[in-house]
Amino acid sequence: QVQLVESGGGLVQPGGSLRLSCAASGSIISINTMGWYRRAAGKQRELVASITSGGTTNYAESVEGRFTISRDNAKKTVYLQLASLNAEDTAVYYCYAVVVAYGSTYYTNNYWGQGTQVIVSS
Repeated sequence: QVQLVESGGGLVQPGGSLRLSCAASGSIISINTMGWYRRAAGKQRELVASITSGGTTNYAESVEGRFTISRDNAKKTVYLQLASLNAEDTAVYYCYAVVVAYGSTYYTNNYWGQGTQVIVSS
């Protein structure tokens, strides 16, 4: 069993900052890519940022220069630092991880967090 637990969402004023965290736990052998998606009301899900196990990052054009993704492999945790927030960043943010785990055998699967709400409003 593998779980991803997110934290750090909330209400923030325009121009403000937040830090999201997502910790993985369970029968994990290794974690490949980790990242964050978001879904705003009435919009399609959007890939916000991703980071490989080696630290290579990728960002959506809409957040480039404002958001920073990082990870702590020892803690099996991925972070998303959000800065210069605006109303368009309001969404539910979901972390994901590509995990190599073990049960009766080894397998690779994608896992998702439960989502954390970010609201940018004055």
